Amino acid sequence: MHKDQIKGAAKDAVGSVKKIVGRATGDSRMEVEGMAEQAEGKVQRAVGDVKETVGDALKH
Repeated sequence: MHKDQIKGAAKDAVGSVKKIVGRATGDSRMEVEGMAEQAEGKVQRAVGDVKETVGDALKH
């Protein structure tokens, strides 16, 4: 597993919590920040997936 996959998953999880808390408390700013952080995490995780795939392909 590539470090970007781990960091991306963590950002995605934190963003999800922020989004839920923001929605529950009526804090639209926190909700939007959470959504943005989730999106960043998903992109970072995808980058990690690509790096891992390329690394695996180069090993073979």
